[in-house]
Amino acid sequence: MLNNKPIGIFDSGYGGLTVFRSIIQQLPGYDYIYLGDTARAPYGNRSFQSIHQYTWECVQWLFNAGCPLVILACNTASAKALRTIQQKDLQNVDPSKRVLGVIRPTAEVIGNYTKTKEIGVLGTKGTVQSGSYLIEIGNFAPDVKVYQQACPLWVPLIENGEHDKPGADYFVKKYLDEILAQSANIDTLLLACTHYPLLQQKISSYLPGHIQVISQGDIVAKSLVDYLLRHPEMESKLTKNSTQQFFTTTDDTADFDHYAEIFFSGPVKSAFADVKC
Repeated sequence: MLNNKPIGIFDSGYGGLTVFRSIIQQLPGYDYIYLGDTARAPYGNRSFQSIHQYTWECVQWLFNAGCPLVILACNTASAKALRTIQQKDLQNVDPSKRVLGVIRPTAEVIGNYTKTKEIGVLGTKGTVQSGSYLIEIGNFAPDVKVYQQACPLWVPLIENGEHDKPGADYFVKKYLDEILAQSANIDTLLLACTHYPLLQQKISSYLPGHIQVISQGDIVAKSLVDYLLRHPEMESKLTKNSTQQFFTTTDDTADFDHYAEIFFSGPVKSAFADVKC
């Protein structure tokens, strides 16, 4: 691990694996380390201070593991920690390293999907309260009107393996009804949490045919491809042995592997990571 220069992928839990899967499909030759902070998940209802602290500890762990580039494959961490990490923390540690998030790449293109110029953003409480999507989409698509809806029970349902059970239907429909009640002209719903693609089929079943559901995996992967093309100084540092390593902050790695395989759609064998700095 120490001899490689992998791309680091971080999430508070399992959801970032849906982004990781898309990244591997588009950039299969690189080395990767995935770190899930499952011991302290979920992040969605935590304070800005706690999310920044936890995220920065995990980013530093990935730096120490050899990663010159880290992707925050977590909307809550991207919303509440990324700016401080980019503008302050990196300058104090190593300005040559880079940390990227999932919100800006999504905001850059989401306006291309809507015909009515009205979209709904479904996210955690932390992501919605941060207003990050309102700001970023406003920067790239000022003619698009954005509505937000927090879905605080979706992540617990997913991480407890209940997302495909009949009991999840009530809470899926509840939050969809609430966001669609905000405007009859919404034609695009953004899943602004990397856990939510596991609910996408159930979500679509409760929507009229003219409303499309957009997940972030392919968007973020394409953005990373573009980033590496535009930054050859970073691309040249990254090693390319097609390796994938998985780490979790909980010592029950077998439990992590079980749930991770659902998100990753493939076998996962993880090791414990002590990220406390």
